Amino acid sequence: MTRSLYILPLLPLLSPALCAQEAAGVVLVIHGGAGAIDRKKMTPALEQQYRADLEKALRAGHAILQRADGTSLDAVEAAIKVLEDSPLFNAGKGAVFNREGRNELNASIMDGKDRRAGAVAGVARIKNPISAARAVMDKSPHVFLIGAGAERFAAEQGLEMVSPLYFWTERRWQELLKAEERAKKKDVRDDSESLRYLGTVGAVALDRAGNLAAGTSTGGLTYVRAGRVGDSPIIGAGTYAENEACAVSCTGHGELFMRHIVAADIAARVKYRKDALGQATRAALDALPKEPGGAGGIIALDRQGNAVTAFSTNGMYRGTITRDGKISIAIYAE
Repeated sequence: MTRSLYILPLLPLLSPALCAQEAAGVVLVIHGGAGAIDRKKMTPALEQQYRADLEKALRAGHAILQRADGTSLDAVEAAIKVLEDSPLFNAGKGAVFNREGRNELNASIMDGKDRRAGAVAGVARIKNPISAARAVMDKSPHVFLIGAGAERFAAEQGLEMVSPLYFWTERRWQELLKAEERAKKKDVRDDSESLRYLGTVGAVALDRAGNLAAGTSTGGLTYVRAGRVGDSPIIGAGTYAENEACAVSCTGHGELFMRHIVAADIAARVKYRKDALGQATRAALDALPKEPGGAGGIIALDRQGNAVTAFSTNGMYRGTITRDGKISIAIYAE
C-alpha cells in the first residue's frame, strides 16, 4: 500500500462568536489521534460528537491563552484534560485495554522556554495523566515517573484519583474482545491489526510571551503486552518543545516514533538546518518505515505562529486556533 502524506489547511468550523475574538499572537493546535478513520462508518451524530469535543478542548486552551497571564503550558494542559475526559479519544476515560484487560495510561508535557519536562507511564488511577506529568515537572526534581510510584506522587500532590473502573468503556472493551479473536485465528503473539487504530491526544501552544509548550497523552494500543510504553511519554519521541525551534506532539505507532526520535528530529531540522516547519515535519514523517494504513500523525508549531498538521493515515482528529482567533476542525484527509 502506498503511503500518503497530508499537510492540510484545516476546515473552518462555523463559530462566529469565537472567530470574532482575537488573541494577540497566540496559537493553539490539538490532535485526537491518527489512524484508520473510516468516513463510511462515521455516523453524522458521532462525527458531531467528535467535533464538539475537539472544539471544547480548543476553547478551554484558548481561554487561557487570551488571559494576560495565560501560559502555553496551562493551555496545553487544559486542552488535553478535556480530551482525556472524553470517552471518544484514546486517552484518559476513552483509553484502550491491554491484553490483560487493563488500562495503562501515559502522558508527557514540555516547556519550550527552558526545556523542563515531566512524564508518567503505566498509571491506572490518575484521572488526568497530563496533570500528573505537569506535577512531575513542576513539583519534583525528576522528569519521568512510572506505575505505582507515579500514582503515589500524584495523590500526594492532590490530583484527582479514581478507581481503574473509571476508565472502562463498552466500546474499548469490545475492541479488545475483537482483537483477542483475531489473534487466536492468526495464532500469533501480537495482534498487528490493532496498530491500524492509532490513538493519542496532544496539544501545542504559543502564548503572548512567545513561549511554546507541547503535551501528549495516550492509552496506548489495544491488546499489547502489559507494561508496554510507546512514544507519548518519551521526551524527544512523542513530545518536544523548544522556543528556538518548535513544539511537537505525535500520534501513531509508538515504536517507530521512538526509534526515529521524531519530535526531536523535527526540532533539530528547524533549529540547526533552518528548515521551514512544514518541510521539517514532512521529512521526519517520510523517514518513518512504511506501515499498512500509515505510521501516524504530527502537529507542530513555531514561535512565528506557523502551524502544521501532518499524517500518513487516512485521517487525524485535529483542530487549531490561529493568530486571528479563527477556530478550525478537521478529521479526514480532505
